Amino acid sequence: MKKLSILTVIIIMVTVAACSKSDSDTTGGGSGGTTLNCSTIDSRFSAVVFPIIQNSCGAVGCHNAGSSSGPGALTNYTQIKAVAASIKTSVESGSMPKGGTLTTAQKNAISCWVSSGAQNN
Repeated sequence: MKKLSILTVIIIMVTVAACSKSDSDTTGGGSGGTTLNCSTIDSRFSAVVFPIIQNSCGAVGCHNAGSSSGPGALTNYTQIKAVAASIKTSVESGSMPKGGTLTTAQKNAISCWVSSGAQNN
């Protein structure tokens, strides 16, 4: 019985350690325990973020005008701003864009844009 209790405690400790996030990233966009420094990343909406979304989300037919996929169309600032946090989460996790990938620089730009208030700049 004592061995079973010790084994149970060890299993719980390993499970908790495996599920805890040791990443010190405050924006969620960094990887491997690094902090994403958004002050060095160009994350302007019109020049950087919007073209990424147009080319990776709308051009492939998933979130173009009239779309009902996920949050729907992502064709203008208002639509994108409304679901900015969800976009950030999906991009950081790698679940979006479907059938494609974004570079680390693209993911960081989106993460920093959302983290800095998703401004229309």
